[in-house]
Amino acid sequence: MVQIAPSVLGADFGRLADEIKSADQAGIRMYHLDIMDGHFVPNISFGPGIVKTINQLTHGFLDVHLMLSEPEKYFEPFVKAGADSITFHLEVHPDPVPYAEQLRQLRVQTGISINPDMPVERVLPFLKHFDLLLVMSVFPGFGGQKFIESALGAIRAARSYVDSHNLKTQIQVDGGVDGSNAAEVVAAGADILVMGTGFFGRDDRAQLVQQVSQLKSARERSI
Repeated sequence: MVQIAPSVLGADFGRLADEIKSADQAGIRMYHLDIMDGHFVPNISFGPGIVKTINQLTHGFLDVHLMLSEPEKYFEPFVKAGADSITFHLEVHPDPVPYAEQLRQLRVQTGISINPDMPVERVLPFLKHFDLLLVMSVFPGFGGQKFIESALGAIRAARSYVDSHNLKTQIQVDGGVDGSNAAEVVAAGADILVMGTGFFGRDDRAQLVQQVSQLKSARERSI
């Protein structure tokens, strides 16, 4: 089933507990937590302390996206804070397998991400080692950016590779995704849609969750 993973950076942090409660009540089961270091990306977000707080506010799955130059230094602190999955970038670690093993030893799910200018073919051989592939459809660092249409090609290629190799790797898409293009992104092959303002900026959150959950993924259509 296709699902939304709201990016908590899109929430009103002055009302964080209420925002998380509203999302839970809308049917959200996964939250996307963007961690930025001001080096790998030109912005700074938050650290393990906020992840720990969010973990105390919800029973939802915490999907932590490390946009860091040295993500491995922070694997353990974020796991201790409550991360259920940790994603890092192929741009940082072109040989990502040893780091996937580190995460498995910490008993969390593993994710690998690529930016829009990274050829998707470079990540495909590694997908058997990962639970999740995060395709960035904007250049990371700031919310509210417009979806980069060329990401659809990367999503389709990844979907074809995952299905043809009988992998369980889920495909997640982050950047400029909202209710207006969700169907197109899912049709290309996405399983998980990260939405920041596209989710938290709406009043009809439960309706959006239901709308997306009813979309048929490429995998489901082939069955």
